[in-house]
Amino acid sequence: MTQLDTFSRARGNYDLVVTLFVALLLISNVAATKLIAFGPEWSPFGLPVLPIITDGGALLFPLTYVLGDVLAEVFGMRGARRAILLGFGISLLASLTFLAVGAAPAAPGYENQEAFVAVLGFVPRIVVASLAGYLVGQFLNAWVLVKLKQWREGKGMWKRLLGSTVVGEAADTTIFCLIAFGGQIDGGTMLNYIVVGYLFKVGVEAVLLPVTYRVISLVRSREPEPTKV
Repeated sequence: MTQLDTFSRARGNYDLVVTLFVALLLISNVAATKLIAFGPEWSPFGLPVLPIITDGGALLFPLTYVLGDVLAEVFGMRGARRAILLGFGISLLASLTFLAVGAAPAAPGYENQEAFVAVLGFVPRIVVASLAGYLVGQFLNAWVLVKLKQWREGKGMWKRLLGSTVVGEAADTTIFCLIAFGGQIDGGTMLNYIVVGYLFKVGVEAVLLPVTYRVISLVRSREPEPTKV
C-alpha cells in the first residue's frame, strides 16, 4: 500500500464528497438563472399542450441530493449538517461577490456590463431562493434518511434514499420556485415549473439509485471507522 493510499484511508473521503457537493450547488445556482422549455407550444386536436418548463440548474442540482444521501448515510446527521452549512456559506459568498462586481464601474472598453448584471445580477435572488429551499430541503432529506435508518435498523436502504428525496425535494423545489420566479411568471407556468422540477429531480434520483448504492459502498469502505448516525 502506498503512502497516498494510507493517507486517503486514514482521512476518509468526507472532504472529497463535500467538495463535489458544494461545487454542484454553486454551478446549479448560476445555471438556474435561465428558464428553459421543452416540447410543443401548439394544441393538437384542440387540446392545450404546454411545454415542459424548468431551469438550467435542474441539470446538476439533483446530484446534490445524491451526494446529500451519501453524506447522511455514511457520515450521519452531523456530517451532513456540516456540509449543508458549508454549502450555504460558500453560496452566500458567491452571491455577494457577484453583487459587488456588478455594482463596480466597468473599465473602459468593457461592453458587457448590462449582460453581466442581467445574468449574474439575478444570481442573488436565485441564491436566496436556492439557500432557503436548500436549507429546508437538505435538512429534511438528511433528517428523514437518518430517522428511517434508525427506525428500520439499517434495513431497506432504497426506501430511505427515495423517501428522504420525496420529502426533501418537495420542500426544496416549491420554496425555490416561488422565491426565485414569483412575480416573474404567471400561475400556470409556476405550477408547471414546480411539478416538472419536482418530478424530474425525484426521477433522476430513482434512476441513479444503483450509482448511489455504489458510491455509498465505496465511500464507506474507505472510512477509517464507522460513523454513528
